[in-house]
Parts: sequence; C-alpha cells; structure tokens
Amino acid sequence: MKMSKNSFFFLALLLAFSVFIAACANEPDATPTPAEGEDAAEGTTEGGEGGDLVIANLSDAVALDPHGSNDTPSSNVAQNIYEALVEQDENMELQPGLAESWEMVDDLTWEFYLREDVKFHDGSDFNADVVKANLDRILDPEVASPRQFIFNMITDVEVVDEHTVRITTEFPFAPLPAHLAHNGGGMISGDLIAEDYEAMEAGAEPGSKISENPVGTGYFKFDSWTPGTEIKLVRNEDYWGENAKLDSVTFKVVPEDLTRIAELETGAAHISDPLSPSDVSRVEGTDGIHVNRQPSVSLSYIGFNVEKEPFDNPLVRQAISKAINKDAIIEGIYDGAGIPAIGPLAPDVFGYDETVSGLEYNVEEAQALLAEAGYEDGFSTTLWTNDNRERIDAATFVQAELEKIGIDVSIEVVEWGAYLENTANGEHDMFVLGWSTVTGDADYGMYALFHSDNHGEPGNRTFLSNPELDELLDQARQKPDPDERAALYKDAQEILVEEAPMLYIHHQQFLLGVSDNVQGLWQHPTGILMLQDVTLQ
Repeated sequence: MKMSKNSFFFLALLLAFSVFIAACANEPDATPTPAEGEDAAEGTTEGGEGGDLVIANLSDAVALDPHGSNDTPSSNVAQNIYEALVEQDENMELQPGLAESWEMVDDLTWEFYLREDVKFHDGSDFNADVVKANLDRILDPEVASPRQFIFNMITDVEVVDEHTVRITTEFPFAPLPAHLAHNGGGMISGDLIAEDYEAMEAGAEPGSKISENPVGTGYFKFDSWTPGTEIKLVRNEDYWGENAKLDSVTFKVVPEDLTRIAELETGAAHISDPLSPSDVSRVEGTDGIHVNRQPSVSLSYIGFNVEKEPFDNPLVRQAISKAINKDAIIEGIYDGAGIPAIGPLAPDVFGYDETVSGLEYNVEEAQALLAEAGYEDGFSTTLWTNDNRERIDAATFVQAELEKIGIDVSIEVVEWGAYLENTANGEHDMFVLGWSTVTGDADYGMYALFHSDNHGEPGNRTFLSNPELDELLDQARQKPDPDERAALYKDAQEILVEEAPMLYIHHQQFLLGVSDNVQGLWQHPTGILMLQDVTLQ
C-alpha cells in the first residue's frame, strides 16, 4: 500500500493496534425530541450552565469563511459563529432564522423580512444592506466561492428598506428558502466583508481576513485558532436570542480514532466526532459515556475520475460497481450503521425514487463488462482516501475485491486539506468521499455532484459531463411544480445508473461518542452538531 507522508504515522499506529475497524463517512428553541434510534434518556436531564465543551474531531477546519469552504469540519465550527436567514429543524423543516418570515411575490421574486434586534459580534448592525453584501459576495467571481453554485440562480438582491430584502431569481426556484438555510449562506459582518475586499485588493486571498477573525451573529463567537490543534469559541453574551449555556467550546483536532476514544474515556474530551462503528461496543461498555445515533441525509461513495483512462469508459465504471459487494462493506466495516444506497439521494430527500434500480453486485457480469471495454486482463490504478479509519478499511476491501477481476489497486492515504484540494484539481483516479444533501432537496444532492458546471471544488469531483443530464438538472431546478420536478429527477437518476460515475455505498447513520456529563446535545441529519442548549453536569 502506498501512502502520503502525512499519513504514515496514522496508518502505522492503526496497524500497531491491530483492531478491525469500521464506520461513518465523508451539515429549536428547546431540546428536541430524540431522533428515532436515540436513547430517550439522552439529552433530557438539565445540567448546569457554564464550562468548556471539548469536542475531539478527526479533522481541522479548512476555513472559517462560510462562503469559502465546503467541508463538514469547517461547517461544524461555522454553524456556531454565523447564522443564516432560514434554519432547518431536526425534521429538516424550515424555520425562521435571521429572517422572521418570507414570501414568494411571483415566480421569480421573493421577499425576506429580517429581525430588527440583531447585531454582529463586532457591534455592527444586521440589516438588509448586510444581506445584500453577503449574497453579492458569494456570487462574486473574484471571490470564487465553492458554494456559489448553491445561490447561482439569484440574479439580483435589492434592499427594499432596512429590514426587507427582495431576491430575484433567473428562473422559478422553489427550493430557494432551503438553499438559504445552508450554512454557506451564513451572514458575515458587513464591516468584515469590506475589510476582506481591501485585503484582496492588496493581493491577499479571498476570505483571509474572515478566517483570521470571523464575525457573525451566532450564539458563540470566535476566540482563537491554532491550525492543526484546536479552535476555541466563547459564548456571545449579547446574542439576540436565548444565550448558549456553555462558556466555551473547543474543537480539538485528534486524527487518531483510538486516541479520541481514550480522551473520551479519561474526560479529556466530552465528544468524539466521529465514532467508528467498531468502537461502539467499547463505548457502550464503558461507564460514563454513551453512543449518540442519528439517521442522515448523507451519502458515502467511491468516485471515478471520468476524465482519466480507463474511467472515461462507462463500461469500466459499471464493471467496478458490480464487482463490489456493498452489503459486505456496510455490515463488515460500518457494522450495519446505515442503509444501502442505490443512487445519490437518501430516502428522506425530495426527488428520491425507489423505482430506480441500481447496479447490483455480480462478479461474472463485472468481468464481462470489463472484457467488453477492452480490459479483459485488467489494469492498474490508484484509490485515494483521507486519514479516516472506516474509509481506509473500505478502500482496503475494494482493493481486495477488484483484485479478483484483475484490477491492481494502490491505496494512497492523504491528509484532509490536501485531499480536498487535490481531488478538486482532478489529480486522482478513484477516491472515497461523502456528501450530505443538506437542503433536503435533490437539487443540492444532484446538481452539485453531477452537473458539468460544478467540476472540482463545488462537488463534481468525478468530472462527469453529460449534456442530457445537465439539461434534466437545469429543468428540474426551474420547474415550480413538485411532480414535474420529481419526474425529471427520476430520469436523471436513470442516466446515472448507466453513467455510473460513482459506486454509491450507503446512507450512513452518524455516530458520536458522548460523555454522560453532556446534556441537551443533538446532531442534525446533515451531521452538524447543535450546541446552543448543551450543558455540562
């Protein structure tokens, strides 16, 4: 197995412990009812206010500019600093955020009515001018936001009055409020946006000033960031709503799974994120800690770079998809924590169609397809993964499975930041990754991953280009009628069966290791930790 230098120590430690591993992949005004499958006793006992919550995370944030990153570690921190116009509750239903209400004025026009009592952490006012500055920034080509695709249907943002914003879209776009609930729409201080533009004019990278000292309206505010070590947030005492109960939150970078578990056991950390399924029994058997489970709208997958041989041939991609026993991955590596994926959309996402059949496991058919593609004797390739236990195990399993049909796979383990950058640049052959449909709508789950406008960082890391698929995805996001949209997404999913740009593994169940001292915690179906009501006993 070939490894990057950044991952040598991690894998050596992993092998030294010699433990078989598995698990999860890759975004209310009171503690909600526990999700299905969660212990009803969890999160119901009131703890005392104050204290520092320590979260042991697999990876560091990439950036603290909500417009300038597109990864879960960054979003988990940003969620607490910034707020969006709209929020999603634990059922993925839309709720007021910084906008108290909104309405669709006509097919192309929306108006959002803003809260009047909100200030940023720097003391500046939240108002319609700031909303316009934020949305204009996301859409600015000079900023090159990786989240621009979420809002690229917006053609104009108009300040009606101090607390009313009118948004015009290029075409009717029913999911607009859901897109504005994405934390990529987190509102940054207008003063900080101006400062960041000044820095850009002096030659700095977009977002450099924002990540250096992020300023939002959230119930926590930024304190410090030691890259590769930890990020600390402190309570915003001037929050417009109900204050957070904790004094502070520390997002601590602990790449090794077993070390995160040890810190949880010793009390050095209160939460281990993520928790590998292979460690569930260890946590469940230890007094003082427990497992938090959350069904998700996420997808774990293995993607192919369709611009590189031999993956430019759909028959090769289909062959590999048929050669891999997904059930064995889910049960053997993820310990059953999730459901099999037949396509990119989880069942709870609008646009999911249960009648679309995927590519079923069949080694003989895989060999026949490989021969038809001209690779009867197989070929050699590389499979990338980041330094994540379950993904490394999945990659190792795939390596063994593909060897059976003559494909020689070399695995490369790459540090998270470099992994995102290099796959965005198309330097890979095959890769293991995940995606959460955070809006609950197929537009986000398919347009980002498969439209040719979104190659690279926005989400399409397979670099798929299919004009017919592009047209269907364009139409589906423009139709106001839900039934018409659903029919278009069904057709798009049928094309993806033939194109096979990725092997869809499963829609995982998120797992956390949590101290019993932590009360009021819940995890969003997008994977984001919700910390406003958390207390420590």
